[in-house]
Parts: sequence; structure tokens; C-alpha cells
Amino acid sequence: MLREIVFDTETTGLSAEQGDRLVEIGAIELINHLPTGRTYHQYINPLREVPEDAFKVHGLSTEFLQNYPKFSDIAKDFLSFVGDDGILVAHNAGFDMGFINYELKHNGFETLEKHEVIDTLQIARQKFTGAHNSLDALCRRFKIDNSKRTLHGALLDAELLSEVYLELLGGAEPSMNFEVNHLQNEPMNSVQKQKREQRHFLISAEEENIHTEFLKQNITDAVWLK
Repeated sequence: MLREIVFDTETTGLSAEQGDRLVEIGAIELINHLPTGRTYHQYINPLREVPEDAFKVHGLSTEFLQNYPKFSDIAKDFLSFVGDDGILVAHNAGFDMGFINYELKHNGFETLEKHEVIDTLQIARQKFTGAHNSLDALCRRFKIDNSKRTLHGALLDAELLSEVYLELLGGAEPSMNFEVNHLQNEPMNSVQKQKREQRHFLISAEEENIHTEFLKQNITDAVWLK
């Protein structure tokens, strides 16, 4: 079983090292590249002012966030959702992982450095060299409806990214048909074969003689004559 966690974050700025903090985490669980319906979503009180530039991106104000828990209060729930087996998937993953691991480390939790991380931005750049590979651009390329994305939002972006990720892998179709994949992976002797009744055709003696003479005259190297 392949378990992946597609996630996104929103922050107060661009650098955790310079004092910026997480304000939102959204995540989607995939099993064998298909959404399970399990999600994680949390707003976070950054314990600092949200700059105007950041507010314009995600619309989360200092006043709105002040009533939500600190990162230290939600870290266990987030780590539990990710689990030990979760492969992390993010767009420009270095940015999101940098903030997540900074917060974990500075709040006394084990970081996610041992987890496998897939960066969909790197995949997109390899597939579409020289093209725009933002999340919005990829949604347009793959005809994924992103009309609700008037502002950045971690859970909505994670949902869109999960669709983009499947398209980057080649599309969702191969994984959607469970019955076909199941039968393809079954040993032949375990699949019940349908038996057909033997069919009989009646011909006259004259027709049989004509057919025999035809075979002798026109087919000299047939395997059934050897």
C-alpha cells in the first residue's frame, strides 16, 4: 500500500529563520494515488503580526488567527495524520518542509527529515521545461477547476495539488479501475474461466469429399497433413 500526504502551508512570510511563522496547514491523504477522504486542516496563531503583503496572499489577519492554537498545540495531531509511513507531496516542497521542520524542531518535536518528500514543482519543470509551472498554471494545463482559488488557502491548494499530482503521474485513469487492475494481477489459475459448449457442424458426404480434394490440390505443406 502506497500512502501519500499531499499538503500545503500558508505563512507570515518567506523565511522561518528570520521570524516568519506558519498560519495554516492543509493536507490530503492518498492511498495508491487515490484520495481516501481523510484530510487535515488547521489555522495556527503565529504569535506575531501578519504583514500586509502576506495578508494579501492568503487573507488571514492577525485578528482572525489570534483565537486559534499555537503550533506547539497542534503538532501532535499533524504528526499523527502524517504518520510514520506517509510520503510527503508538496509544490515547491523545500519551502513548506523548511517551515514545518523549523516549527517542529523549535517546539521540541522530531522533524520530518526521515520522510520521503516529492516536489511536484520539480516534476513539472522536468516535464514542461520553460513553461509556467505554478499551481494555477498547472491547473489550467490539466483543465482542473481552480475558480474557487481567489486567495491562497492551504486545504484548497492541497486538494488542487492532489489532482495536479495525479496528472503529472500520467492521469488518474490507470488507478481508477480496481476490477481491471485486480484481474491483471491475479494468477491465471485463480481466475475462473468460462467454458463454452463444443459446437458441431453437419456437412454432406459430397461436401466433405470436395473439401478433401481441395486441400490435397491447393495446400501441400499444412501441419494437419503431416
